[in-house]
Amino acid sequence: MKAFTTLNGLVCPLDRANVDTDAIIPKQFLKSIKRSGFGPNLFDEWRYLDHGEPGMDNSVRPLNPDFVLNYPRYAGAQVLLARENFGCGSSREHAPWALEDYGFRVVIAPSFADIFFNNCYKNGLLPIVLPAETVDQLFKESVAAEGYRLTIDLAAQTVTTPSGQSFAFDITEHRKHCLLNGLDEIGLTLAQSDKIRAYEEKLKAEKPWLLA
Repeated sequence: MKAFTTLNGLVCPLDRANVDTDAIIPKQFLKSIKRSGFGPNLFDEWRYLDHGEPGMDNSVRPLNPDFVLNYPRYAGAQVLLARENFGCGSSREHAPWALEDYGFRVVIAPSFADIFFNNCYKNGLLPIVLPAETVDQLFKESVAAEGYRLTIDLAAQTVTTPSGQSFAFDITEHRKHCLLNGLDEIGLTLAQSDKIRAYEEKLKAEKPWLLA
């Protein structure tokens, strides 16, 4: 998992509430358990004018010119701005995989569905909850100014606008530690490998019959 410290990223405003995980990555693309390769099908039904299926060459599919991700001004965006209840619906972990594979590192919204919110942290994606009025302000500013970027400082727990205005966000110390150090659940376990080996050696000496 990639570590997250600070990011100065281009913002893409997705002005929709209750975006569910089937909209983020439709069900027909859930046939792989690899974490990569889902980016081209992120928001597939909104992003393309045809119906996508696994194995299709996305580079030749007709794009929906009215969908915000296809606006040239938002190409390369790393910060997704969304409305309330983002990530609702089924609990598929493919949703944060698709967002991260596309290139997003941060999602900012007034609220998130709980399971999606937790899955983001497990996959190096930072979900930030800000008050609705603050999100409204960011939407207005990002639409008005092409090339609008936000600076996210995880250590300081701040989101800073181009004008220098900063907003604080909450995160638990455990989640913050994991993101700052790029540790997923496997990484956390491996960080304790010396203690695990010491315990196994102690167990082997004290209760060898358990390992016979």
